[in-house]
Amino acid sequence: MILRTWARDLALGARFAVTGGRTGLLRTLLTATGVGCGVALLLLAAALPNMLFQREVRESVRAVDGSEQVTSPRSDSFLHLGQTTVYRDDVVSGLLLRPEGDAPPLPPGAAAFPRAGQMLVSPALRELLDSPEGALLKKRIPYETVGTIGEAGLIGPAELRYVAHVDFLDAENLDGRGTRYGWSVPEEPLNAFLILLVVVASVVLLLPVLVFIATAVRFGGEQRDRRLAALRLVGADTAMTRRIAAGESLAGALLGLVMGIGLFAVARQFAGAFTIWDVNAFPSDVVPMPTLAVLVLVTVPVSAVVVTLVALRGVAIEPLGVVRTSTPRRRRLWWRLLLLAAGAALLFPLVGDVQVTGTSIDTVGVATGTTLALIGLTTLLPWLVEACVKRLHGGPVAWQLAVRRLQLSSGTAARAVSGIVVAATGAIALQMLFQAMEHDFTGPTGEDSSRAQLAIGTDATTADEARGVIAQFQRTEGVSAVIGTVESHVWRPGPLKGGEEFAPMASIRVGDCASLREYAALPSCADGDVFVFLAHGAQGNPDDSWVTRTARPGVTVVLRDPHSHPSEPKRPEGTVLPQWRIPADARVVDSRPAPTGMYEFGVLATPSAIDASLLHEPDAQAMVRLDPAVPDAAEHVRNAAAAIDPTSWVRTLKDTQRNAAFSSVRTGILVGSTLTMLLVAASLLVATLEQLRDRKRLLSSLVAFGTRRSTLSWSVLWQTAVPIALGLVLAVAGGLGLGMVLLALGGQQVRDWWVFLPVTGIGLALIATVTLLSLPVLWRLMRADGLRTE
Repeated sequence: MILRTWARDLALGARFAVTGGRTGLLRTLLTATGVGCGVALLLLAAALPNMLFQREVRESVRAVDGSEQVTSPRSDSFLHLGQTTVYRDDVVSGLLLRPEGDAPPLPPGAAAFPRAGQMLVSPALRELLDSPEGALLKKRIPYETVGTIGEAGLIGPAELRYVAHVDFLDAENLDGRGTRYGWSVPEEPLNAFLILLVVVASVVLLLPVLVFIATAVRFGGEQRDRRLAALRLVGADTAMTRRIAAGESLAGALLGLVMGIGLFAVARQFAGAFTIWDVNAFPSDVVPMPTLAVLVLVTVPVSAVVVTLVALRGVAIEPLGVVRTSTPRRRRLWWRLLLLAAGAALLFPLVGDVQVTGTSIDTVGVATGTTLALIGLTTLLPWLVEACVKRLHGGPVAWQLAVRRLQLSSGTAARAVSGIVVAATGAIALQMLFQAMEHDFTGPTGEDSSRAQLAIGTDATTADEARGVIAQFQRTEGVSAVIGTVESHVWRPGPLKGGEEFAPMASIRVGDCASLREYAALPSCADGDVFVFLAHGAQGNPDDSWVTRTARPGVTVVLRDPHSHPSEPKRPEGTVLPQWRIPADARVVDSRPAPTGMYEFGVLATPSAIDASLLHEPDAQAMVRLDPAVPDAAEHVRNAAAAIDPTSWVRTLKDTQRNAAFSSVRTGILVGSTLTMLLVAASLLVATLEQLRDRKRLLSSLVAFGTRRSTLSWSVLWQTAVPIALGLVLAVAGGLGLGMVLLALGGQQVRDWWVFLPVTGIGLALIATVTLLSLPVLWRLMRADGLRTE
């Protein structure tokens, strides 16, 4: 019987929601729009785990399988080399292939194997290469484009990738030999600090969405109450009117569910068109986890009914069209503080439990404690607004209108900005966590980007070729200086000694004095000088005896390994190896960190001190200083390196480096934060417009009695600004407090007390944006036809 009564009254309320005239239908559409936006974002959040997982799967599927060791060519084998470059801060990944038989497997996403000198490209890379912006990159990837890489070979539609068939791969420059694709590496568990960051971020990002949905189902409450009064007149009791009101909200929530699913479906189709913080996805990968999707679809309509019933507890609805709010009571503070105390009670016992070396935390405790703390701060806002505005008096007319409205209905204004309070509080706490954790997950690389910006490595067959490579970089557009050396090795002559398995050796670098000074502290240098430089075991390098048993002033060294290896052809009897005597006046100097941050050791020689043509398998090592006045200087250098040797590498020198897992978590949180702030801005705008619509007649009356439109516009600004200002004060205090507690979980200290400044700036920007966007609606509602009634 009870269920039948509830079903009847809910159905009647739903009918009123869609057939209650233009006003009722508009309220339902507003509710549905608000709920739909929230549901769409919740579904996107539920799809994020699958989206990130599918990116990992795609990366794994296209990688060459390294589980099988193939030592000799086969009909289905191929040589491969991964070649990644950077073009104007965008990463371009490449895979170079050379089939060894007539049946090589197709790379994932390829319809046919390209011929030698041809390549397949991703749609995004094809678009870039065909545009004027890609002219420099086209010179670096000189292969003929003959096809497109399909979805199976890409991690995202915006990825810049190519697969090329080349004929210059050999045993000296390859990554390996493969016969198939698909290689998965066991994922390392996240660090406990990163788990803490993910848990807190999930609460912070999703709670404003739930707050917005709860606010949306209360849109148009004043007009709804007047309709319910008419029902009391025809015989409905109080309980029935509340069930009918719940039915109206339920109808709006269900319509919002449909709208949210539709918005999600549309947004899903455009997933690849937008890149947020370097992340985009194929529509097929944006699929909500079933459990989370069902939870969203069930929780939203149930919450709509509960919120409506709770809202009506403070309203007395009488017959004869009279709706009166029950006698206002001062908002009670104790239960709001109780929520904060409950959150603290769950978090404080966990202080010190999160260890840098750990891989697990009390997820439930952290999530529940953080949620209770944020909800407690949100419930404090109505009490704070009410307590403050009742003490405000006097001032300009616009200020008085705004203050009086807030004094009469502070709860509505507080609910409208509660999402901002939750988002701002969480953002401050997250920023404090970020800054503390960045110290642990971001560290100096040792590289010095002030001395050189790019490091380059190319293979050479002779010393003259290596010198030519260095000279070519010196002539490259945008290069101000080159630190270039020809690198090889020297060996100790004579037979092996007891316990030795190979002849002692040391590296040798040949270059001009300016380049040699980048590797060692030279007291003076002129052409013809030779130095033995020692690292003294720095960075785990061998001790100095490793070098000095081979290279010392006055000793003779050989420029080839005197002992051939089994894998090498045996030397003819009587073969004379080239030798070189280190000058007796060669000075022993201390190594210094190179621009790459590494302590090198061995022998340094200027060009006239040694016949570099005798060096064995020399390499050209170069570090480049760029001219900041030349646009795309780095791109010109990368193009020059690719033209010299397609297998060369170019690395950007960076002073600091961030942990990859931390970067991934940070990127995900930034994506979620961007979407949440957009929703918060939309929710505040919709709430402001809904309040203006409810006051249409009042606004028209004020204008009819001579109130200036500018006064009413400023009044709307103050009505938005005062709750937001109080909310931001509460958010700053609560965010700093919550951040301190969360940092204490891992024994961290606060590194910056001013992290709230950007958040307050965003809040102020929201005030200005919402006011500007609401002004056209405000001016339209102030027309005289707003006084017309039926």
